[in-house]
Amino acid sequence: MILTTTSGLISLLFLSILLTCTTPAFGETARALVYTATAGFRHDSIPTAIQALQTRGSAVNLAFQNTEDKGVFTDQGLEGYDVVIFLSTTGEVLDDTGNTAFQNYLNNGGNFVGIHSASDTLNTTAFYGKELGDFQNATIVVLDASHPSTENLPTDWPVRDEMYNFKSDPRSVGAIVILTVDESSYTDDGTRRFNQGEPHPIAWYQEHGAGVVSGGTAGRSFYTSLGHLNETWEDELFMNHILSGIQWTLQANTTRAFNSSALVGNGGTSSSASASSSASASPSSTSSTSGTASAS
Repeated sequence: MILTTTSGLISLLFLSILLTCTTPAFGETARALVYTATAGFRHDSIPTAIQALQTRGSAVNLAFQNTEDKGVFTDQGLEGYDVVIFLSTTGEVLDDTGNTAFQNYLNNGGNFVGIHSASDTLNTTAFYGKELGDFQNATIVVLDASHPSTENLPTDWPVRDEMYNFKSDPRSVGAIVILTVDESSYTDDGTRRFNQGEPHPIAWYQEHGAGVVSGGTAGRSFYTSLGHLNETWEDELFMNHILSGIQWTLQANTTRAFNSSALVGNGGTSSSASASSSASASPSSTSSTSGTASAS
């Protein structure tokens, strides 16, 4: 999906929220691969985001391992993870081998989470688009408060972040939009050349697991377009949104931490991924996920 970024402001609430812990069925800690490779614009909030996830991981029985090595994306390299997270990735960050292995992982029940510019990634890869689907103060509006990632958010949530526009409507590939933005609360001077659907999508999920939706991949996917700034990743309300979204994907029960007969995930597998993290920046700016983004 391609996104378009619009300058938008976000003023985040500083609330402490007790996270509901999803405990894997077999006593295994669920393993999450956090992929932060960039082939375009690089967000300086990536190190802050990694630290925020790893600091909170034990509280929700999740082990976050960070890598920027596309060589991890092989069948063996991915099979030990219960969820793969693309965190502020940009551009074509996988080669053909990696794309094939990633698709195999998803088809075998692996779960996926995309954060922020994950929607500006793998724009030439068809299956990825289907899987997802300057700053201003803006008001995020909760459309569905029953989802774990939104149930602790206020109905009208003041934020300070980029507001993305998308080149396609995530609902066209079966996504359920759970957050939108009050478009009267910020200024968007750009020309919108694409149909992203109404209301304006900000966060969404796809329920492919547990036989709920026919077709697609076996696991679940969750995406939020928020997460540009360092201060965002220091906000407990936002972190509850992220961690609850990740936990929801795991509840598909399609990985080994929750299902002993699953094909992928933590639980008796010997495969592991490198936990390397590169902080070098790529000084170019792009924008675009199952909705591709462009900046306005």
